Amino acid sequence: MPLLPAPLFTKQRCLTLLAAAASAERLRLLHALFETSGILEGDKFLASELIRAFALFPSSDGADHARLLLNRLPGPSTAAWNHVIRGYARGCCVLRRRDSVGVFLEMHRWGRPLARPNELTIPFVLNAAAGLADLELGRQLHAEALKGGVGAVVYVGNALIHLYARCSQLAEARQIFDEMPARTVVSWNSMLSAYTERSCLDESLQLFVWMRRARFEPDETTFVVLLSAAAETSNLGLGKWVHGRLIETAVAMNVQLGTALVDMYAKSGAIRSARRVFERIPERNVWTWSTMILGLAQHGLASEALELFDRMKRTPVEPNCVTFLGVLAACSHGGLVDDGYRFFREMTREHGIPARMAHYSAMVDVLGRNGRLEEAYAFVESMPIEPDAVVWRTLVSACSIHSAADCGGVGSRARRRLLELEPERIGNHVIVANMYAEAGLWEAAAETRKVMRDGGMKKMPGESCIAVGTSVARFVSGDDAPQGHDQLCSLLASLSLNTRTETRSATDCVDLFLIG
Repeated sequence: MPLLPAPLFTKQRCLTLLAAAASAERLRLLHALFETSGILEGDKFLASELIRAFALFPSSDGADHARLLLNRLPGPSTAAWNHVIRGYARGCCVLRRRDSVGVFLEMHRWGRPLARPNELTIPFVLNAAAGLADLELGRQLHAEALKGGVGAVVYVGNALIHLYARCSQLAEARQIFDEMPARTVVSWNSMLSAYTERSCLDESLQLFVWMRRARFEPDETTFVVLLSAAAETSNLGLGKWVHGRLIETAVAMNVQLGTALVDMYAKSGAIRSARRVFERIPERNVWTWSTMILGLAQHGLASEALELFDRMKRTPVEPNCVTFLGVLAACSHGGLVDDGYRFFREMTREHGIPARMAHYSAMVDVLGRNGRLEEAYAFVESMPIEPDAVVWRTLVSACSIHSAADCGGVGSRARRRLLELEPERIGNHVIVANMYAEAGLWEAAAETRKVMRDGGMKKMPGESCIAVGTSVARFVSGDDAPQGHDQLCSLLASLSLNTRTETRSATDCVDLFLIG
C-alpha cells in the first residue's frame, strides 16, 4: 500500500481503509501509516476503531495487538475496552477467555472514571465465563450487572441464560428467562438450547409452543435447535413434526438447516429420508457431506458411504477430520481393512489433516472388527501419541468379540492397560468381567466383580426408550412402575403375552408335525 500524503489522512479516509483491510498484515501497515502521520494523536474514536479492527480480526494475535494499543492509549473509552474484551471472549481456547476476564478486571481497576462497564461489556465477559463453565465468576458478573443497573437489558439476560445453562444450572437459567421484562427470539432460542443440551425434550417442546403463543416467529436457529433435540433422542416423530413446521413457515432451506435435517433423519434410523434431503439441499458444506457419509457408515452402508466420499472429492469442498471419521467407520462396518489403511494415509499425507485420537481409535476398530487383533495391538503401540482409554477400550471390545482368535493374549494385555488408565471407571470393569465370563474364567470374573463391590462401584441401570408420537417414554431397569407410563406398561405386557402365546402355538404345531 503506497504511503498517502498527510492531507489525505482524513478520519473518514482512515475509517474506510480500516473497513477494507482484508489481512492482518494490511492492518499492521495501516497502523504504521496512522502513527507516522500523527492522525491518531488526540483522536480517541479513531484509536478505538483501530483497536476494534485488530480485536475482531480472525487471526491468532489480533486481540493481543489490540491489547497493546489499549495499554498505550491515554484514557481509553469504554468502547475501546469492550473491543478487546470481546476479541478475547470470542477465542476458542481457555487462555483467551481468561484474558477476556483479565482485561475486564483491568478496566475495573484502571478504567474509571473515564470508562465503566456497560450493557455491552457484561455480556462479553459472561460469554467468556460460560466458555470457561465458571459458575462462581458468572454469579459475580450477575451481581455486577444488577449493581450497574443493566440486569434487565435483554442482551445481558440472554448471556445469563447461556452462562447458567453451560454450568448445568437450568433452574437459574429458566428463572432469568421468566423474569426478563422483554425478550427477543434470541432469548427463546437460548432457553430452547439450554433444555436441548440437557436432553429435556418435553420442556423444549412446551417452550416452543409458548414461543408461538407469544407471537414470536421461529427463525433458522430455533429449528436447528429442535432438530438437534430430535437427533440426540432419535425421535423421528418429533423430527418429522419440526420438518413439517419448517415447510409450513416457509423458512428458506440453507446449509445449516439442511445439515440438521440430514443429521436428524440419519440418527433416527430413517437413512433413506436423510439421503433424499441431502440430494435436495441447494447448498452443501463439509459438515453436510460428513454427516451423510457418517450416517451411511453407521447404518452399515459402507459402499454407499465411500461412493459419496468419492463424489465429494470431485467438488470444491475439502474433507475435514470428521469426514474421515465417517470414511473409517464405513471401512470398519464393511470389513475393508486395506481401504482403511489407504484412507488413513490419504488423510494425513494428501489432505494434511493430522490424525487425532478418534482417528486412531477408528483405525483400531477397523482392524479389531475383522479379527486382526495382533495387528491392532501393534498399531496402538506404534501410535506417535499416548493412546487414551477409548483406544484401549475399542481393542478390548474387539478381543471380546473375537476371543477365539486371540491366541497371543492381546485381550489380557489390552485389559491391563485399560485398567491402568481408568481404574475407577465402572464400565471398564464390567467389560473385563464379561470377557472372563464368556471365556469360562469364572473365578477371574468373580474376582473382578468383588473388586467392583469393594471399591463401591455400581453399574448404572440399563435404560430403554419408546417414542410415542413426539413424546419419549423412558424405562429404567428395576423400576417396575414408571410414573405416568401405566398404559404403556399394560400394552407391553399384552404384547409380551401375545408373543409367548404365538411362540407356544408355533411350537405345538411343530410337535404335532413331528409326531404325525
